[in-house]
Amino acid sequence: MEIFQLKQSNFIYPSSIQKYFGRHTPAVITGLGNLDVLNHKKQAFFCSVRCPGHLILKAYDLAQQLKERGVTVVSGFHSPIERECLRILLRGTQPIILCPARSLKGMRLKKEYKKPIEEGRLLLLSPFKESQKRNSAETATERNRFVAALADSIFIAHASGNSKMERFCREILGWGKSLYTFESGANKSIINIGAKVFSINDLHSLK
Repeated sequence: MEIFQLKQSNFIYPSSIQKYFGRHTPAVITGLGNLDVLNHKKQAFFCSVRCPGHLILKAYDLAQQLKERGVTVVSGFHSPIERECLRILLRGTQPIILCPARSLKGMRLKKEYKKPIEEGRLLLLSPFKESQKRNSAETATERNRFVAALADSIFIAHASGNSKMERFCREILGWGKSLYTFESGANKSIINIGAKVFSINDLHSLK
């Protein structure tokens, strides 16, 4: 399967990207996989690199529930917790959108991605130019904004106070997006600024 391009002028180009990125909307998005996955309601999933143990277990349980309920999940799947949740999701049958923090051109495709791509349930999307062949802190930040703009709802397993993830949460809330997290003292800072405490019932509208 070959990499395809979605130009901003294309009617299939996600309107939510244009809505939240404004004049910074990528002129071209590249993809690999089944474009129809974009038509599903999408749950974004994020977790900080450092995460308390009790929230790690909750995140894994949530990934299992997302898999069982057939919810389409979109993420960069970059942090250790996110990568483990991707491993869980790949065992299911629900759609997944994976957004790397670099161009798709020249990116080595992991063997565990090949079958779900062929099955039409894994879509890789990137807003980066072909010249961006490496991940960086800057591209990771931009990728996270791209994922959040694509999603109908955003879930953050953990964000500590005064962190990049907390600042990211503030931006999402400024967009008027639905933002959820686990109830925990470790997530107090983002709950205080407007993140909603997650309930499994919140998944029902995303099926």
